[in-house]
Amino acid sequence: MHLPDRRAARCDIRDPERVADVFDAAQAAFGLPDVLVNNAAANFPSPAEDLSPNAWRAVVDITLTGTWFMTREFGRRHLAAGTGGSIVNIGASYAWTGGPGFAHSAAAKAGVKSLVETLAVEWGPYGIQINGLVPGLFPHGDMSEDIRGGLERAAPDAKDARQPALRVGAPRELGWAATFLASPYARFVTGHTLVVDGANWQRRSVVNPEVVPVRTQLGRGPFTPSP
Repeated sequence: MHLPDRRAARCDIRDPERVADVFDAAQAAFGLPDVLVNNAAANFPSPAEDLSPNAWRAVVDITLTGTWFMTREFGRRHLAAGTGGSIVNIGASYAWTGGPGFAHSAAAKAGVKSLVETLAVEWGPYGIQINGLVPGLFPHGDMSEDIRGGLERAAPDAKDARQPALRVGAPRELGWAATFLASPYARFVTGHTLVVDGANWQRRSVVNPEVVPVRTQLGRGPFTPSP
């Protein structure tokens, strides 16, 4: 079986010049890419009042601005070439619901979702489709310490029992969804954000649980303004 050529290039997606460089490298090696998957993001839990300006910028610049620079470069090259393409932006369900403890990331992901909906209309006439893909809980080897710690603090089987499907996702299931969105089978699907989480984000309790402030959940003491 012949395996396709695989190559990698480093890129700081916050820098539009580096973004152009990495597209140049990809185009020189393989031709103009047909598919772009924007997966880069930054995140960490924090009470909103504790977020410094640099912390806010770090997450928003990577998650939203970086996604925009990559998307813009892909779109401009296809518009200039008169060709179509497919973009898949990785999102988060708190783009709809808000994300207490993750104000920076939730705001950025809401922006990513809005880009999907906006650009689907703007670029649809040129054959460029753009969709979002929201993963649920898919345990994997390179999870961040924050996510891993949250799972480890739960009871051994709680991560499954707390999902409506009574299980977590397998990485291949997310891959299948991404492949569909980028494939010819989804050519008439654009401006849509697909949530792949076993309906976990839609779960509601019959009786609301007691409200626990974010600071308490994160083990933070009372807020003290910086000098």
